[in-house]
Amino acid sequence: MQILIRDFITGDRIEGYYLIKALNLKTSSNNKKYLDLMLADKSGEVNAKIWDVDQEIEQSYHLGDIIKVRGDVTLWMDQMQLKVIRTRPLEYGEEVDYDSLIPSAPMKGADMLAFIEAKVSALEDIEIKRLLEHVISVNREKLLYYPAAMRNHHAIRGGLLYHLYRMIESGEALCKIYQLNWDLVLAGILLHDIDKLNEMESNELGIVSGYTTDGQLLGHLVTGVVAVDRWCEELSISHEIRRLIQHMILSHHYEPEYGSPKKPHFAEAELLHHLDMIDARIYDIEKATNDLKPGTFSEPIFSLERRRVYRPILEE
Repeated sequence: MQILIRDFITGDRIEGYYLIKALNLKTSSNNKKYLDLMLADKSGEVNAKIWDVDQEIEQSYHLGDIIKVRGDVTLWMDQMQLKVIRTRPLEYGEEVDYDSLIPSAPMKGADMLAFIEAKVSALEDIEIKRLLEHVISVNREKLLYYPAAMRNHHAIRGGLLYHLYRMIESGEALCKIYQLNWDLVLAGILLHDIDKLNEMESNELGIVSGYTTDGQLLGHLVTGVVAVDRWCEELSISHEIRRLIQHMILSHHYEPEYGSPKKPHFAEAELLHHLDMIDARIYDIEKATNDLKPGTFSEPIFSLERRRVYRPILEE
């Protein structure tokens, strides 16, 4: 019987099929090769090690493969880890429930994209509407499956769309409260991470194999600004709208150490930063607490300054 990663308990021996989400060949302190894996299913992910790797084993496993694993669930430096006893690649014709193995957004990509397109269609600013319709059109295929990150928040199939969807829900409500320009905020939401589609290399399972050369040397803030400049030039978008959107992209990480050379200089840009942070942090808290028992704490979460988050004891 397949055991979901979220149901792993330290000390248990498990056996099942899991997706290789990350894979690195490393060398141990005694100069022996081993594979450092991140195994995943729809419920989560766990680090695993395959020790004493020879060339045959090294060539048998690849990013995105599904493998059968038997191992012991252990704890290493406050993190759950799988000590692999036996493993093998998926054999031809072997039946596997793929839907249970691919970590995905809780909504279908087509439904999220249709929601976003409806919001764009209702915009009043003709230039912003034309720009966003064009961007969705040229990026439609990738938008349906791309994650929002390699390892952090929304690192799941369709994660980028899910991130945008929730930011739109929050942003529209806050724009009404603070009487801000919704057309501009929506443009910032849809374009702030748009060049993650070119910053990372992802397959259709939402598995990121690494960063592109531009992703490593420039990053999605810089390449996103360049892409917006190109699209605005092609569509004859006014200089004012162009630079407002470019500023929102450049400033949404807020701090220089996170890649932003500028902090927000107008209200819509300030709101964009906080919408991004709210959704990223709430996602990480949800991920950490979904399977916790009420009244218990998670393991330290790197993206939340290694905080242990708590699941309150609340009656449902």
